[in-house]
Amino acid sequence: MKAVVYTEYGPPKVLRPGEVEKPAPKDNEVLIKIYATTVNYGDILARNFGNTPPDKFNMPFLFWIFARMDFGSRRPKKKILGSQFAGQVETTGKDVKQFKEGDPVFGYSGQSMGTYAEYLCMPEDGCVAIKPADMTYEEAAVVPYGAIMALNLLGKAKIQPGQKVLINGASGGIGSAAVQLARFHFGAEVTGVCGTPRLEFVKSLGANHVIDYTREDFTQNGETYDLIFDILGKSSFSRCKNSLKQNGIYLLASFKLKQLLQMLWTFISGGKKVVCALAPGGKEDLISIKELIEAGKFRAEIDQSYPLEQLAEAHRYVETGSQKGQVAITLV
Repeated sequence: MKAVVYTEYGPPKVLRPGEVEKPAPKDNEVLIKIYATTVNYGDILARNFGNTPPDKFNMPFLFWIFARMDFGSRRPKKKILGSQFAGQVETTGKDVKQFKEGDPVFGYSGQSMGTYAEYLCMPEDGCVAIKPADMTYEEAAVVPYGAIMALNLLGKAKIQPGQKVLINGASGGIGSAAVQLARFHFGAEVTGVCGTPRLEFVKSLGANHVIDYTREDFTQNGETYDLIFDILGKSSFSRCKNSLKQNGIYLLASFKLKQLLQMLWTFISGGKKVVCALAPGGKEDLISIKELIEAGKFRAEIDQSYPLEQLAEAHRYVETGSQKGQVAITLV
């Protein structure tokens, strides 16, 4: 089957078209013909992971060690990147009950990767579900990662309708999903923080207010929030503490040992809390997102589409940081 593979870490040019063996589903798996995939932060990181030292990794050192073992120390163990997909079930294993041949599906393969190819096997109980109605395959492919991460992480903060939520990094995959979910699912008043080129994009997602971080420091404007959600850990608890309400939460999706110790201390001392959270995401989260899409409370935002043959170019574009929305990769 057709795929894009890489055999060494490095810049986008290491991604090369190739032919690999078509997978065969196990008894509990479905074989999916992929119609669309995408480029997200994890793909960029994994492609160049050999050149990512621990201090540039957005998680504690132990997580870096585990990731290094999983992806490969000197050369990549996983030759095919990509983790989001939409397509159609081609065949099913004999024990599969939830899917049948021809079903339109979408999902997230996680660290198993493998979506930069014509076919992918997924376990029936994995992060795969029927594609939302009235959504194209391209639109469905760009949804899973950011949406299920944001839904899971925001759920840990137990947001109540009317609460004030600030999202730092509101234009990325998780951030843009968090803006929509916080506003339309949880019913919060949402402030999005991003750079100048993406202000209108974040407004279009439903943010009540937007802040251009190049012109204004949100920790100095006198506003207070029930939740400050920092996607990539670009701020700090010491800077944000005065911007939190009395029992406010400083939520981090990326963190180091220092933030873990702060979380422990704030839970002991009470009051304002630091929460460092992991969001593995799964089938139930994906089904919840599907329902929200069909209810009109969440939508996909595609900035650019590239054919699989131009995947390296798509990676280059994403690395410029100039996109507004997601970058889709089409296979049919």
